[in-house]
Amino acid sequence: MTDKPYPDRRALLTGAAIGLGAAAGAAGSAIGVVTAATGSRAEPGSGYAAARGSGSRELTMVTSWPKNFPGLGDMAERLAVMIRELTRGELTVKLYAAGELVGALEVFDAVQNGGADMYHAAEYYWQGKSPGFNFFTAVPLGMTAAEIMAWVDFGGGQQLWEELSRQFNIVAFHAGNTGHQMGGWFKREINSLDDFRGLKMRIPGLGGEIVRALGGSAITLGGPQIYQALESGAIDATEWVGPWNDLQFGFHREAPFYYGPGFHEPGAALGVGINAGVWDSLPVEHQQAIRAACRAVNHLSIGEFIHENVKALDILVNEHGVKLRSFPDDVWAQIVRIADNVVEASAQGDPLTRRIFESYRVARNGAMRWQRISELPYMQRRDALLTAG
Repeated sequence: MTDKPYPDRRALLTGAAIGLGAAAGAAGSAIGVVTAATGSRAEPGSGYAAARGSGSRELTMVTSWPKNFPGLGDMAERLAVMIRELTRGELTVKLYAAGELVGALEVFDAVQNGGADMYHAAEYYWQGKSPGFNFFTAVPLGMTAAEIMAWVDFGGGQQLWEELSRQFNIVAFHAGNTGHQMGGWFKREINSLDDFRGLKMRIPGLGGEIVRALGGSAITLGGPQIYQALESGAIDATEWVGPWNDLQFGFHREAPFYYGPGFHEPGAALGVGINAGVWDSLPVEHQQAIRAACRAVNHLSIGEFIHENVKALDILVNEHGVKLRSFPDDVWAQIVRIADNVVEASAQGDPLTRRIFESYRVARNGAMRWQRISELPYMQRRDALLTAG
């Protein structure tokens, strides 16, 4: 399914994260992170009554990502390493890739029901439980990575997210962001709106509602299932992330037309959900360590994805002959016309989702006002300068 097996980057990843974790641990001790000698450990999922000071405790983390998958998988592994380092071994995390304990789209239920302690996934996978979860990953024509961080960390988003997730016995935090995602891989070119009619595309979240409104059908599949569906003809197109992760799956061999930018995920955030009983049983210093690790992983991922996407895009274009395309103007015009209606309609089902939507919209519109006089004109002028040169 890939040009080569996923590289075993565990040693490099662990070394980098340990160094970062040690530095963060020094800072953590200054704000009251307490450590103790390790001893006997609790078995994964064996209950939530591990007392402070009783020795090490192991939590199980199930993920929606393939084993050893760069980028998305790295976020989860980096998080596990940093939690261990920040708690000096009092708290360890054992990772399970998609399919090892539960399927990619089953991790939420596993954590909710106590079959696992925590997950790493995309929150919009749970829109069937509440459409409010969409806003904590990405919505069409929504916020960029920096903007969603501003909302969640400073604009009330985290409090709303916890109010939502606790309804399902989960406490959730951001722990990764892929940045702006590409529009997807297509077996045939998209030259007009007509080309979306009857199109079968793997695209989750509210982006799928946009595809349906354009006349296509949207299918939600976990990452490990996508290539086979594309190869068999079960789908005609797929979005995933961006050049770095898309290259690993080898989508270019089945669908040579690569469209960007994407309209559906301008700053796709990844979440960690922790069983609420587990979270409430942790001493406050371990809760602080998990929060700090999540924030560090979230911030690191944004720079890492830009760096790796640059390299991977060069390989896709220059070594594999991938054809870069942009959606035509009539497609974009229709997306702009319907996106806000689609997003707002999703928020009408219950009062909490409506409050999440209103808070998100206020934050997005405020960010847009700032971006109009800051990054947007700057990037336009920078692009013009480089193009002229």
